Amino acid sequence: MEITRTFDIIDLNCEKYPRKDMYAGKQDKTWITYSTDDVRHCTDWVSCGLLSMGYRKGDKIATISPNKPEWNIVDMGLAQAGMIHVPIYPTIGTDEYEYILEHSDVKLIIVGNKSIYSKVSPIAGKIAALKEIFSFDPVEGLRSYSDIVEEGKKNAPQLMGELQEIRESVHPEDLVTIIYTSGTTGNSKGVMLTHRNLVSNAITTSTAHHLGYGHRAISFLPLCHVYERMVNYHFQYKGISIYYIENMGTISEAVKEVKPHIFNTVPRLLEKIYDNIVSKGRNLSVVKRAIFFWAVRLGMKFRLKGNSSFYKFRLKIARKLIFSKWKEAMGGELVVMVSGGAALQSRLEKIFWAAGLPVIQGYGLTETSPVIAVNPFRVDEIGFGTVGPVIEGVEVKIAEDGEILSRGINLMMGYYKAPDLTAEVIDSEGWFHTGDIGVIEDGKFLRITDRKKEMFKLSAGKYIAPQVIENKLKESALIEQAMVIGENQKFASALISPNFGFLHDWCSKHKIQFRDNAELIELLEVQEQFGREVKEVNKSLGEFEQIKRFRLVTDEWTPQTGELSPTLKLKRNLIADHYKDIISGIYYGGEKETGVLNLIKVGINGILRNLPKF
Repeated sequence: MEITRTFDIIDLNCEKYPRKDMYAGKQDKTWITYSTDDVRHCTDWVSCGLLSMGYRKGDKIATISPNKPEWNIVDMGLAQAGMIHVPIYPTIGTDEYEYILEHSDVKLIIVGNKSIYSKVSPIAGKIAALKEIFSFDPVEGLRSYSDIVEEGKKNAPQLMGELQEIRESVHPEDLVTIIYTSGTTGNSKGVMLTHRNLVSNAITTSTAHHLGYGHRAISFLPLCHVYERMVNYHFQYKGISIYYIENMGTISEAVKEVKPHIFNTVPRLLEKIYDNIVSKGRNLSVVKRAIFFWAVRLGMKFRLKGNSSFYKFRLKIARKLIFSKWKEAMGGELVVMVSGGAALQSRLEKIFWAAGLPVIQGYGLTETSPVIAVNPFRVDEIGFGTVGPVIEGVEVKIAEDGEILSRGINLMMGYYKAPDLTAEVIDSEGWFHTGDIGVIEDGKFLRITDRKKEMFKLSAGKYIAPQVIENKLKESALIEQAMVIGENQKFASALISPNFGFLHDWCSKHKIQFRDNAELIELLEVQEQFGREVKEVNKSLGEFEQIKRFRLVTDEWTPQTGELSPTLKLKRNLIADHYKDIISGIYYGGEKETGVLNLIKVGINGILRNLPKF
């Protein structure tokens, strides 16, 4: 059967991939599954329930929730009723909630739980079009998602005819969702996507791997983000069962229970997984630790093709002794991971492939539904360090200034209520200006090098691509986040947020004592170690790109604290403003003075540590 609209995927599953666990989610520590028939019925009941409550085709309805099977049921129910889904991050601030809900003309909100409702309720009265709020989880004083289902179930006999008429009136080129991009500056923009945008992307990317009916996926990246949402359609199109994880803190437990064959991830999570594994490796006995890090070093030399027979022999041993434990920790049945959202460090590609945990990475934007290019899970068609070949139905060209331009059936309708902003990014020939800088290697593989807007010029006229340098810095286990600075200055510098968990272990190993992180980052031994890490990175950089000075900060940068966007991109302006005094000290306070101050602090701290305890 032809799949042209998102909700057609349910009919496909009922007809071709019937199963007991099309969706699954945890309730009270127990996995609750939805069969294909359950999904079909519940989706129809959601549609009928909303119609019976007076909502009509074209109405905007928002969800603000962690990942749940019911999120997907609502998504499909809205789509087949011709309503527009406005999914919103559960982690954003009140001001952004107010802007998005008002700007999108939302009439109904379904929140995930009491915590989210507590953030939305204070501004609900300010949203002109808003009629009511429901909740997936029970919240006192709120009507429940189950009320919508029950209302639909009761009225379905009278409304199924009307619903069928609406289904038939929905065309592939119709608007199905407005997704607000998590801007690092200014208000978010509402990206309008059609059924064709999302369905074409799901179908085209389905050839990237061989998994399908009978396989399992876990879903933990936010469904409100286009990446996870589209790949959820992709999984369903292929008949893969999806197990939803609401709390990122329970991923390890869920992986062991579900034993997934595939999942989507972002580089930051892979970095965390790797750092956690390495941290445990450092605590092994002397002999086991030596074997562990021999395997890690071997893995870092992995190549997709051309490994010698001797290398393959050693890798087989490493997989048996060490990497098999890594696979076991990932459920034991994982076939492939798909990484997106940011550049994946090449060392992580190598080590996970060597460990028998292949990871393929792709590239795209919300405006492109999202995938533009992806490395398929076929060794001969993968380019390490690249985001792979451009997918079918999409064109890419590199502009004179290096910017990646794209057009195709995956390109958005435009920004909601913002034709001027749409015209800024889609030119007269239909090319979407991504804002990313890249190159096409070997006439096939797309490589992303930086964000156009994030590149800056030193006072000598040399351009700096900060992301490239930041990713190199983050390859150090000691560095959690880094932001390269220096626009219009004589040299590049960096603000570094340490990986304090790893740094504390390092201090313990070297018998370095400290009271708190504020004292820790000022210690001369710590400063010198980070200096060595930066010096190592500088070896791979051009002279003008090298980090001449750096400062450590005590803050851990997260979306919750505001330094990162929900998609884990640096909010550069906010960070620069927050640390303006430190930045001023880097460029105007004098390195020599700072060095003297550091020595004084180290001396004082040393005296304090050696004082007898009273």
